Amino acid sequence: MGLEGGMKCVKVLLFFFNFIFWLCGLGLIVVGIMVQVAMHKTLTIKDASASGAPIVVIGIGVVIFFIAFFGCCGAWKENYCMVTTFAILLSLIIIVEIAAAIAGYIFREKLSTIVQDSLVDMIPKYNSSSKFKETVDKLQKDLSCCGVNSTSDWKNFYPDQNSVPDSCCVNVTVNCGSGALSTPAKLHKEGCHDAMEAFLKKNIQWVIIAALVIAFLQIMGIVFACLLMRGIRSGYEVM
Repeated sequence: MGLEGGMKCVKVLLFFFNFIFWLCGLGLIVVGIMVQVAMHKTLTIKDASASGAPIVVIGIGVVIFFIAFFGCCGAWKENYCMVTTFAILLSLIIIVEIAAAIAGYIFREKLSTIVQDSLVDMIPKYNSSSKFKETVDKLQKDLSCCGVNSTSDWKNFYPDQNSVPDSCCVNVTVNCGSGALSTPAKLHKEGCHDAMEAFLKKNIQWVIIAALVIAFLQIMGIVFACLLMRGIRSGYEVM
């Protein structure tokens, strides 16, 4: 027996929310990947927990596609079992999303220590390989920073104790870093520790916001699913 009246409207709304879930799932995957890449495109993050929140968010995004399938099929076929499965799985995902948001917040609190540990080899190993040197130079250029905490971190690296890598210069040119410590105006003033910490906090904040906003939308989806389940059960009772 088909649904009537207000339940047909709920059925359409559930379809609409499932479409939103598909978009949300895609959004979570994109945001999670962006943060993951941002954390590892420079120097290696040594604390494994740093990857926790974005990996969980990516996983949730993938799972949402499968959950949306149950919601769409259940609503289309007016199948009580499938709609119930949809509501239960969506409830579990909300719990995981809240856990990811909490993990992201905790990670923000310990971010300073993690970044410091990740940058500890930045100067001593600068010339250890061309790849590592390129990575450090790219970090300093992209984040407009110099040294771990300040330009003075490079003081004892070069024989003249007055030079820095060219990537520390505000306007990068060949040999612009030679003798540049005596002219601070030519160099980026901020250390890479503070610059990277601010950059990562901004990205992690977007992960937390995305997870909480999508959790709210999913709660609305559960509400509509429960209403549809009630309508389907009433239809069975009438039969």
